[in-house]
Amino acid sequence: MLTAIACVICLSLVVYQHLGFPWLLQRWQRRHSVEPLPPEPEQWPSIELVMPAYNEAEQIEAKLINLALLDYPQERLTITVICDGCSDDTPLRAQRRLARLGEQAGHIRLQVMAENQGKVAVLNQALAQSQAEILALTDVSALVSLDALKVAARRFEDAELGVVCGHYHLLNPGSEGEQRYWQYQRRVKQGEAALGAPMGAHGAFYLMRRRWVNPLPADSINDDFLLPMALVQAGHSSCYESRINALELEQASDGQDRQRRRRIGAGNLQQLLRLYPLMHPRFGGIALAFFSGKALRVMMPLLMMATLLLSTLMASQGPLWLVLWLGQLMAYSLALLPRLAPLVAWPNSVNSLNYLVEGHLANLAGMAQYLGLPSLPRGHWRFALVLKLKRGMDLLLSALLLVLTLPLWPLIALAIGLSSPGPILYRQRRVGRMTDSHTELFEMVKLRTMVVDAERHGAVWAGKRDPRITPIGNFLRKTRLDELPQLLNVLKGDMSLVGPRPERPEFYAKLEQAIPFYRERTFGLRPGITGLAQVNQGYDTCIEDVRRKVGFDHRYALSLFSLRSWLWMELQVIFRTVWVMVMGRGQ
Repeated sequence: MLTAIACVICLSLVVYQHLGFPWLLQRWQRRHSVEPLPPEPEQWPSIELVMPAYNEAEQIEAKLINLALLDYPQERLTITVICDGCSDDTPLRAQRRLARLGEQAGHIRLQVMAENQGKVAVLNQALAQSQAEILALTDVSALVSLDALKVAARRFEDAELGVVCGHYHLLNPGSEGEQRYWQYQRRVKQGEAALGAPMGAHGAFYLMRRRWVNPLPADSINDDFLLPMALVQAGHSSCYESRINALELEQASDGQDRQRRRRIGAGNLQQLLRLYPLMHPRFGGIALAFFSGKALRVMMPLLMMATLLLSTLMASQGPLWLVLWLGQLMAYSLALLPRLAPLVAWPNSVNSLNYLVEGHLANLAGMAQYLGLPSLPRGHWRFALVLKLKRGMDLLLSALLLVLTLPLWPLIALAIGLSSPGPILYRQRRVGRMTDSHTELFEMVKLRTMVVDAERHGAVWAGKRDPRITPIGNFLRKTRLDELPQLLNVLKGDMSLVGPRPERPEFYAKLEQAIPFYRERTFGLRPGITGLAQVNQGYDTCIEDVRRKVGFDHRYALSLFSLRSWLWMELQVIFRTVWVMVMGRGQ
């Protein structure tokens, strides 16, 4: 009962964060129309626009042109560009472009730092030196709409307004998933603003009333969240202005995007720990938005894993639980496809699902990094992680296959019994996983495919058209159905679904002497019901067959040092095994 209640709670929070809260924001936003801009002030407020730059040689000149063209009285505007210890020619290109712009860039100051201090230190320094009424922050890689400063200045006519956030667009999204993610984020920001205040700002461009801004702690991660929300926590208002636009020019690579999302994940946990008072009911809609959009996002990877684990425990308790469990397995399997086969043109829904799930994984990795959790060396860590995931997949799939194939067992048993006298199951000792200290032995279970006493003259490999194989045994071998009882070995922990073939002790010593690196193929690995060697070659009939298989076994073992390569290899072997079974190409 407690397991069911916990699963329902976790599932409800997952559904609420992904579907319920966005729906609530959409409904709330429809009740709030876009506010008209106040009239232009008699005197425009003074604005200082600060732009840190670190190794931005490719984008710096285009951005300086954009800044020089901003529509705002030059006598009321100061633009400070800070080259923060760049190791490329960003300062040189900036100086050259400013010289070409001439008087048009007379209000742009260039500061060149000898050493890299980091973005937070640069922002704190600029904040301490600024005398302007409004402080604007922008990134080099984003172009700002030319009337953005005037639009923001008119919004700041509201004396209680502390923050103005802009609309963020991608010129060249790295993927369909990234494009849909930022479209979703824009809708969320607008909905949050309707509830009370947008949760943070897009770092590409936002503005704050300077006298209310306090310096950031040196270890701050997401400055574009901590700075605006500190003002909101202090009681000042924040708005989302869709008439201000920032266009992101830089297209992040897949690796850069994952690194950025891990950093955001670490920042999400940090901002929750520092700004949790925003969940106090006195903040009203802001508290709801902070809990639903930020606190739950931090918890989401753990909630999703808990839902999967708890529904696995409940899967045998009824059809609804089974459907819930299978639905999650299917969703996560679909989410893996773009990572396993990136060159395939997957549907937009699959790409979006992949981006969502990978975002939560990056969030989890970022939080672990922020908490300073100990980690193993990179290769060892990946290998250990893959082995854990592999064992989990073995348990889930073998249990599912046992349930699905259970109706076949009585029919197969009847056919074996009618084909030849003797037991239905056949037990045979095999060599299992090898470790530093010992090599495991286990009793493998198969459906009997040969006549009784087939090895009364000693252990020999089965050959093609072997007379010892019964008629039904020949069918079972071709379809690999004789391996079904080995699912019990998988559940017990003796075997894996995919892995090197387990050999008999009678042949093991001979093969170890005849084939280099034969023993190492099962080091740290459980032998498999099927494997890369089996789907490429079939059953062994002689030492030469085994010799050719060893290369496949080591190739499979190497794939375990990368999550992506292992998943691709695992699914490839499983699909090819199904093909062999359906086409009757087993031996």
